[in-house]
Amino acid sequence: MKYVSTVNDREYVIEIEGDTAILNGGEKMDVSLGRVGDGNIYSLLVNGKSYEILAEETLGGYIIMLDGVQMDVAVTDERALRLSKGSKAPERTSKEVRITSPIPGMIVKVLVAEEDEVGENQPLAILEAMKMENEIRAPRKGVVKKVNISPGNQVAQGTLLLVIE
Repeated sequence: MKYVSTVNDREYVIEIEGDTAILNGGEKMDVSLGRVGDGNIYSLLVNGKSYEILAEETLGGYIIMLDGVQMDVAVTDERALRLSKGSKAPERTSKEVRITSPIPGMIVKVLVAEEDEVGENQPLAILEAMKMENEIRAPRKGVVKKVNISPGNQVAQGTLLLVIE
């Protein structure tokens, strides 16, 4: 079955081939995904390379944290895509990206201020959780419109940290 995965507004066509292989835009990849413990942390193997990801399910898909980069991910199967062809989704009027805390922790540093221009993957803040420092990075370039945190703030999973437009 084919799926369309949207990652931060970029689309990928993925086709499942057996239990451990996918075709990503025609390129075959060996994949394996397994949960680590009882939380939202997963071990992902792609062509033998290991990644640790944090995944939180949301109403419209998932928030994924990979290598300090937060991504908004939506997945639609080909049947649902065909059914939706006749109806047009409303246009997004806002290009803002709301960056939330992927895990509970304490804000150690805030590296940007409101109205700062940021580049894709630029570190925005440092979140300490389980005695580890995690960089919160920009999913795309833009301008910081809101900083909702300060050093020393305790944040819960899902807390709004910053807004980029």
